[in-house]
Amino acid sequence: MADTIPSKHHEDLVEAAGMPVGSGVSKSSYDPRLTNEDLAPLKEQRWGSYNIFAFWMSDVHSVGGYVTAGSLFALGLSSWQVLVSLVVGITIVYFFCNLVAKPSQVTGVPYPVINRVAFGVLGANVPAIIRGSIAVAWYGIQTYLASAALDVVILKLWPSLMPYADVDQYGFLGLPLLGWCTYALLWVLQAAVFWTGMETIRKFIDFCGPAVYVVMFVLAGYLIAEAGWSAIDLNLGEVTVTGVDAIPVMLGAIALVVSYFSGPMLNFGDFSRYGRSFKAVKIGNFLGLPINFLMFSILTVVTASLTVPVFGELITDPVATVARIDSTFAIVLGALTFTIATIGINIVANFISPAFDFSNVSPQKISWRAGGMIAAVGSVLLTPWNLYNNPEVIHYTLETLGAFIGPLFGVLIADYYLVRRQKVDVDAMFTMSPDGRYFYKRGYHPPAIIATAVGALVAVIPVLGKMSDIAQYSWFIGCGLGFLVYLGLVRRPSSSTIKS
Repeated sequence: MADTIPSKHHEDLVEAAGMPVGSGVSKSSYDPRLTNEDLAPLKEQRWGSYNIFAFWMSDVHSVGGYVTAGSLFALGLSSWQVLVSLVVGITIVYFFCNLVAKPSQVTGVPYPVINRVAFGVLGANVPAIIRGSIAVAWYGIQTYLASAALDVVILKLWPSLMPYADVDQYGFLGLPLLGWCTYALLWVLQAAVFWTGMETIRKFIDFCGPAVYVVMFVLAGYLIAEAGWSAIDLNLGEVTVTGVDAIPVMLGAIALVVSYFSGPMLNFGDFSRYGRSFKAVKIGNFLGLPINFLMFSILTVVTASLTVPVFGELITDPVATVARIDSTFAIVLGALTFTIATIGINIVANFISPAFDFSNVSPQKISWRAGGMIAAVGSVLLTPWNLYNNPEVIHYTLETLGAFIGPLFGVLIADYYLVRRQKVDVDAMFTMSPDGRYFYKRGYHPPAIIATAVGALVAVIPVLGKMSDIAQYSWFIGCGLGFLVYLGLVRRPSSSTIKS
């Protein structure tokens, strides 16, 4: 076993997280099969509340975030009912993010490594591969949404290209030729960013979230100037459900909010590990989730509602709204801002995750660049435009992903807070010794594997069976079952056998 872990091969992954090379502390006792400098506990944790706040701000301020928030106001509920649903949903996300943040912040290790405690040092590859695969799907979806925003700009500037945006005339695998071109352009652009390093992007993200707010406020100001303050209506459609009939719709809206954030919420430890303190992480979460998400949602619905009197129809896509303005400069600036914002959060939220997850599978062979390219290539093979091309498919996609994400969350929380009582032997996560605390049976912990399988299988049944009333709660079903089954199967260790 080497005294030090080779670092040169993995300098790029450390850079991706915005940390200096050598930030992970590798001890001589750490097995190379489980370790590189990106997976090892951090030497320094420097992120403050703003870094966490900027991460969530960028995550919300994408075209996907805008469309998701706007869709909640078109469910037939009154505006106050939607706002209540938003408050409850985002508060649940905030609470759960704090839960999943603490183990990684305290130990300084990323999501796939902290899972070694519950799943075993080798079994942790199960949640790592599941989460990494989901990140690949989201990477493709966000790239598609960004490319769709770019399509709007191109068609506005060059209307003669309209036939090439028609999938029936020039289409392949569900995407028109223009869509393929813009998707390929953004795919190459993001791959180039991966290859050159992420420090510049990390700094850009800190700027990008506020920049979207500026564009949104300017857009709202323009629409108010055109239609007047009295034209603002927080109901984006006719109120069709009232009284007790509104309760299940509100619960569905709450579930949709949680499902939308379930991916970054699960592997939030990849980012919270850099927090200088758990308090700083919680403050960043509070500013970035309840405060920011509600403000952005209200701004979204105000902007969307004003499109009716100004343009004569309801437009819930911000890029499409910008495209209706009689100013080439405004169209280009607005659409590119949303495109860049979506690209930015795509790189951070859906690239860092598979980079860590896939690196965890083979630390000495899979580097940051390799993990990124696995995600990039896989995203095309999934044809993400077919996963996110209408509201029904959007909900189906979110419900399917939620069914697999939920159990992983339930097992992690049950193990850390109730089984381990927030005590973890950090060094034991990096040993392949059969006597290691987290080696279990050949490196796998059967209760965690069983709990994940049971939770996912049960949760996905109503999704596949298109039982929409139940399927919308797939994340909650999977999470609850994973939590309970794991607690029922695992033997709680005595306090004398747990090291902090």
